[in-house]
Amino acid sequence: MSLIDDKSIFTAMKQNGPFAVTDSFTLGQPFSKDMRIWARQFGNDRLSATKYRVVRAQIFDFLGIESFAEISALLANPALRRERSERACLLLGNLFGITGSTSEIRSKIREYAKTADAVIDLLRGKLFAPYASHVETCNEIETTHDPVELLLCVFDDRYHMKARFEAKRKLVLMNLAGSIDQRERETDIENKFYAFLEFLNRNVWSPKLKIGQLESVYLFSQHDAEDYCCTDVKVIDAASRASLGELAEGQKLTLLKRRMFNDGERDIPVYVSVRKKGSAAKVLKLLRKNEKNPAVAVDDELGLMAVLDNIGDVKRFVRHMTRSAINSGSLMTLEDISDTLTGGTYSSSNVGSSSRTQMLKFFARMGGMRVELIIHTNQSYLNYRFQRDIAHDEYEVKRIFDSGVAEFLFPGEIYKLNMEQIREVLLAQFRSNIEGSGRLYGNIG
Repeated sequence: MSLIDDKSIFTAMKQNGPFAVTDSFTLGQPFSKDMRIWARQFGNDRLSATKYRVVRAQIFDFLGIESFAEISALLANPALRRERSERACLLLGNLFGITGSTSEIRSKIREYAKTADAVIDLLRGKLFAPYASHVETCNEIETTHDPVELLLCVFDDRYHMKARFEAKRKLVLMNLAGSIDQRERETDIENKFYAFLEFLNRNVWSPKLKIGQLESVYLFSQHDAEDYCCTDVKVIDAASRASLGELAEGQKLTLLKRRMFNDGERDIPVYVSVRKKGSAAKVLKLLRKNEKNPAVAVDDELGLMAVLDNIGDVKRFVRHMTRSAINSGSLMTLEDISDTLTGGTYSSSNVGSSSRTQMLKFFARMGGMRVELIIHTNQSYLNYRFQRDIAHDEYEVKRIFDSGVAEFLFPGEIYKLNMEQIREVLLAQFRSNIEGSGRLYGNIG
């Protein structure tokens, strides 16, 4: 399901829909030539007409008006806008369950605006870095955080169509950010994240090491010329790495900083990355899933990725985790298990994911938390990083473009970008970075 097709639930954002942003428009002229053309285009589409009426009613309710013609008075009267802004602030506070004074509610809404800006900045900083100047938000919209002012920008013909589109986009992203914040407060995700870190430090990692103490090693790997999958990998220490000469074609050197856990009398090393998904990343996931409810779409708020030397150590680590949970006073149950480390195909509904991905993936429920665990061997981790059509950098490109998020946030009509072409350019660039870098000194990222 694409974010920009007929099944998209973000009706107001579609540039081929009833709320498309155009070069210019006039308010309060229902019988103008442009309005007659608009009516012929959407009047016979019952679903679009119904969605239009719903969104129009929300706009009127939010601004405290009865028709689009009244917007001109709001644009011309700063005092009236301030009054409607105060009213809207209280309405939004109740919508998202924000308690406190008006200033406290405004502070929260400002956070939502910053999250909306962060979504665009996240894409500009990585995937769209070569096109950063093309997709940059105009200053007037980026510095505006009041929802009423943003909504009025959409209907203010003094603003260029790009600025008006970005005002509408910011409002949509702010609404998703508000839903995410409400969900985080309901689930107490911040405290659960720190509780999970405390569980790992108290019960999982070796007591012989200090908290945060890591051992640096390198994965010295050989990769197939056909698809760049890992064909051989050795763990070497810093001294061995220093003695290596120039790497040959298809060789990589990857740094891992590993912790330890105890299995009986044996210390087993494990590279671990623990994360709490940020608000901007959650907004992007809602868009990719064509969903507005974070309780439905964002099920991986807490996550842990572990990399171990071999399958045997993977099994020991999973068993160690369940025993550690018991020692902490909680049963750990494993849900939605997917295991392709020893063969088989990976089944995922995520756009852009490959069926050839190798990993052990499950959700661990314990202590009132539900944590996503992704576990690799050294070899499968290197495939996750580097193999063609599987590498995570390629997956990020595919899921943003193939889900329609790129076109949704930066429509070609406004930003003059060919998303299909950019997709192919970015995939080629990531492959070049993976296969062409690190030969002389090694890839130590």
